[in-house]
Amino acid sequence: MALLTKDQITRANDLAHEDVPVSEWGGTVRVRALTGVERDAWEASLVRLGPNGSVQARSTKGVRVGLVARTVVDEDGERLFTDKDMTELNQKSAAVIERLAAVARRLSGIGKEAAEEAAGKSGTTPDGASPSD
Repeated sequence: MALLTKDQITRANDLAHEDVPVSEWGGTVRVRALTGVERDAWEASLVRLGPNGSVQARSTKGVRVGLVARTVVDEDGERLFTDKDMTELNQKSAAVIERLAAVARRLSGIGKEAAEEAAGKSGTTPDGASPSD
């Protein structure tokens, strides 16, 4: 396989999405993988920094709804919910939010299940070399 150029990498459409039926809401929701910037912002929202910049506390408050708000998109890939909409979105069914968050985690490579899935897909290349060689 040929090495990619910078231009090929930046032009690649690598944000997977999945349409998830949500019968409780009467339709289907599109969930898209996080970009690097979005993942950094989501992860940053889960920690509280002290005056010296060190992590003082980790919070699980809004972890699922924050992820869902950042990954539920329209047909053009644009977010349906802003950060300001999270309070309203947080009033929806916890079961639905968890279901959508699970899809977002999988698509974005977050968590133990995503790591195990990635490890299962890795291995050796046809020439027997490790993918990291």
